[in-house]
Amino acid sequence: MRATVTIEKDILDDLIKETRGKSKAAAVRLAVQEYLKRKKIERIKSMKGKLEFDLTAHQIRHYER
Repeated sequence: MRATVTIEKDILDDLIKETRGKSKAAAVRLAVQEYLKRKKIERIKSMKGKLEFDLTAHQIRHYER
């Protein structure tokens, strides 16, 4: 999907340097992917202690269907 976004030149230049992106689009794409990945990890970490399992890790690993 194509989108037009206005980003200050100095921020975009820093982003390209940090991501070592080959283009502006590649740098922005990588930054957005990394942001989304970190948000998903935060969501998973926030569930710590809120889920209950009846099986041990060993039982889950060796569970036969």
